[in-house]
Amino acid sequence: MKTSVVEALEKVLAPNQILVNEAVSERSHHIWHMDKPLEAVAVVLPKNTEEVAEILKICHAHNQAVVVHGGMTNMVGSTETQREELVISMEKMNQMEEFDEVSRTITVQAGVILQDIQEMVREKNLLFPLNFGAKGSAQIGGVISTNAGGMRVVKYGMTRHLVLGVEAVLADGTIINSLKKIIKDNSGFDLKQLFIGSEGTLGLVTRAVLKLLEAPTSRNTAFIGLESYEQVIALLKYVDAGLGGNLSCFELIWNNTFRGMTSPPAQVKPPLPYDYSYYVLLESLGNQPEADRQLLEQLLVDAQEQGMIEDATMAFTDSDLNWFFKIREDVDVLVNRCRNDQHFDISLPIASIGDTLNKTLARLKALPEVEEVFAFGHVADGNIHLIVGKSEETPELIKAINQIVYAPLQALGGSVSAEHGIGVHKKPYLALSRTSAEIELMQLLKKSMDPKGILNRGKVIDV
Repeated sequence: MKTSVVEALEKVLAPNQILVNEAVSERSHHIWHMDKPLEAVAVVLPKNTEEVAEILKICHAHNQAVVVHGGMTNMVGSTETQREELVISMEKMNQMEEFDEVSRTITVQAGVILQDIQEMVREKNLLFPLNFGAKGSAQIGGVISTNAGGMRVVKYGMTRHLVLGVEAVLADGTIINSLKKIIKDNSGFDLKQLFIGSEGTLGLVTRAVLKLLEAPTSRNTAFIGLESYEQVIALLKYVDAGLGGNLSCFELIWNNTFRGMTSPPAQVKPPLPYDYSYYVLLESLGNQPEADRQLLEQLLVDAQEQGMIEDATMAFTDSDLNWFFKIREDVDVLVNRCRNDQHFDISLPIASIGDTLNKTLARLKALPEVEEVFAFGHVADGNIHLIVGKSEETPELIKAINQIVYAPLQALGGSVSAEHGIGVHKKPYLALSRTSAEIELMQLLKKSMDPKGILNRGKVIDV
């Protein structure tokens, strides 16, 4: 039986843009849960901003809660749905509308895949530097809505640093168009920032203007073995200064994680022996290929002579370079080693990472149900990821593990979410990263912009 909302939507959308009944259950809420049927009133597939606006006008009039689906790679339950909710999928909004080589911008719809943007601009010798493992399926609307980070934040910043303009639709269907190509614009409030990182709770991102850069002509990568966290900190400072601003990636991987990423059934071999406590994947981007390669090579030689590192190997071919990055990007091999997995994405001061993680890992491994803990992350910006493998999946165990990981963060001025957002899973722990005054202001913004609470209801904050 059709609901009144579906009947109203049928008047503004084509038949192939509305999915109901079996067509809904054939879908899922996450790429890792394809075996679980999606539950929703219906799934609608708008093709442009105007259709999104019409959909939201109807939902607002009917008090119909909506959940937004993009590439469904989120890690915090942001795309989980209830049976009575409507799903708005952005997959048909997949047009790259304008490529401006002079302004070095590209204007895209929300459903465009991140990797497609990277490949498109690369043909014109330009770079969109945002880079993370899910780039082949993540849609730019979701990337913006979660303020995604990745492996090049140390040089290029988070998503919000790469977005010049945003178009979004409010809960009542009002279109907010701020699609400007300019970098400097101090004409009042920077409204686009309301939608970047708010996880679709204040409005639905429909289009964006992205900032591009001139593509580097040299890319050099190395894997480095280290014995202590003190060496990691010393190396970071040393190479950042020595590379003169060209350090673009500095990824830290713990020993057991490195083993898990590079031993069967993983498809990649280790570039270094399993002899070291830590491994660093380092990347530099520049514009003098031969000089840049020689500089990094000399820095690594000097670092080893000074006792800063134990071992290192560089990638000298594109094949080697892709091999090195595949090791870090393919975290699925770690997930596949876990009977049940629990993921974390925390942020804390760089100086505190070594001692804090040592204590956290010891406490986690002391739990009888915990079988393995994989640690890795973007240490240059203080962001560490954990994948906890465990023998069972109970609410009590999930809570106990959460408490161990999150407990130290408040005193350190850290965050329960460095780049994945809050969604549903981290909402109970938001107060560890935000003051009560900050949360009250978030609630005020939500009530003001979405008074009926229909946008991603129950995500991020309660109102």
